[in-house]
Amino acid sequence: MKKRGFEVVSKFKNENISLPERKTSGSAGYDFSAAVTVTIKPKEVAFVTTGIKAFMPKDEVLQMYPRSSLSFKKKLMKANGVGIIDSDYYNNPDNEGEIMLILYNFGEEDVIIKKGERIAQGIFMKYLTIDKDKNVLKRLGGFGSTGS
Repeated sequence: MKKRGFEVVSKFKNENISLPERKTSGSAGYDFSAAVTVTIKPKEVAFVTTGIKAFMPKDEVLQMYPRSSLSFKKKLMKANGVGIIDSDYYNNPDNEGEIMLILYNFGEEDVIIKKGERIAQGIFMKYLTIDKDKNVLKRLGGFGSTGS
């Protein structure tokens, strides 16, 4: 039985997408790459898709962080700080649980993210809930679907 891991979403099955992996034995994060080439204009925000979905136990979350070289070398930052991928995001009906990053270009020139370029790191973590948690909603959609 599957416990924790990554899969390619169906729309990218034949697009030669690599599954995230750790580069060294001491790495906490799994490196994620862009699934398509994207140009981000100065002072603009863009979605960069990875073509990847993640599965994990219900008491875990996948936290997405930008690679440190994005800011220094490319003048890009994650527009929403840390990305949170909930366990019930996997295989949701809107987008199959595809992981996307929101990147902001704070530089003065266009930035091109090439397909296959490593852009983020994902770290699986356990989380705690309160004693009288009122978890009553079922996820019905994808990105940003749990309300405002």
